[in-house]
Amino acid sequence: MTKRNLLVLVATFGSVALLLGAFAFQYLGGLPPCKMCIWQRYPHAVAILIGAAALALPRLAILPLLGVMAALTTAVIGVYHAGVERGLWEGPSSCTSSSIGGLSAEELLDQIMSAPLVRCDDIPWELFGVSMAGWNAALSFVLVLLWFAAWREGR
Repeated sequence: MTKRNLLVLVATFGSVALLLGAFAFQYLGGLPPCKMCIWQRYPHAVAILIGAAALALPRLAILPLLGVMAALTTAVIGVYHAGVERGLWEGPSSCTSSSIGGLSAEELLDQIMSAPLVRCDDIPWELFGVSMAGWNAALSFVLVLLWFAAWREGR
């Protein structure tokens, strides 16, 4: 196995592991995902498909760069989500708590009825003070480096 293929394989399995971890937290740990948690899953699924294609078509040098983009996308979403959880910036209004000042009773009822079951600005679990979104971001940045190294090896 070439070094490029080994790097692609490790990066691909990194996304597989992060997705399996997310599903384990959801289905075994009873922690349903919020909207931004779901957003972070899609690029991992894409990275897995890219990894399979890159292993099947090793001469297509662009594929590891697409892997970089997929891993970078989920990492950036993870940073954004972690910032929302820590109150560093505001998240999407459809996913976070919002002010109720100045709302009529009917508007307040509409807001309550349309509220998501899981809010994006809550931290349901953390390890060493880092939330799941923060861990996804950190580990996804490692995947970015692996994909980039695979691209450099395949040039």
